[in-house]
Amino acid sequence: MTDARDRVIVAMGGGGFSMETDNTLLDDLILDLGRNANDRRQPRICFLPTASGDTPAYIAEFYSAFARRSEANHLALFNRTVDDIERLLLDQDVVYVGGGNTENMLAVWRVHGVDRALRAAWETGVVLAGVSAGSLCWFEAGTTDSFGAGLAPLSAGLGLLPGSNAPHYDGEATRRPHFQRLIAEGAIPDGYAADDGAALVFRGTELSEVVASRPGARAYRVERGPDGEAVETALPARYLG
Repeated sequence: MTDARDRVIVAMGGGGFSMETDNTLLDDLILDLGRNANDRRQPRICFLPTASGDTPAYIAEFYSAFARRSEANHLALFNRTVDDIERLLLDQDVVYVGGGNTENMLAVWRVHGVDRALRAAWETGVVLAGVSAGSLCWFEAGTTDSFGAGLAPLSAGLGLLPGSNAPHYDGEATRRPHFQRLIAEGAIPDGYAADDGAALVFRGTELSEVVASRPGARAYRVERGPDGEAVETALPARYLG
């Protein structure tokens, strides 16, 4: 088990290879963190495309983005071929979780024991990262479109990180007001929101910094105020360009 400061999670509001095909800044950062974790020139990175139902096109995009600069592999669960999932994930430098249906992903993970394997990987220093569903999953709660066109509370995240999360904060018009309303009502705990192009970097369970792949992308701390209102505080962001 590693020191808490060596347990890294990168929660992207939006961006990475699936959303910014001509902008590799966030993915470059994730690879650098994985490279530093084990002092390996070619970091090992495993993609979890569960939230998309292991869509072949999404998996192909991942390999196109990472195969030339890392030891890239993926874990499929809808046509599972890996016997020991925990051993696979513990052997990585980075585990990268894709976007899609968060609730479906979490349910499938729990059937296959991926939730326990991810916790074990995090505790031993494997960098955990992801976008959208791959950002939400690390927290206790958040907002999700898993149940249809509208947004609903997500209340059964992995809980590696305390509090709640909202990705795509500037990318979808309903994300900001919905997240603020849930926090104001006390339906979900205080938390963090991130724009498309912004990422929250945690060391242990503490926010270390906010990074951005484009100027102006931001992240926010959103808390329930003393009068039951949502209080949003913009966080300093480091532009990676």
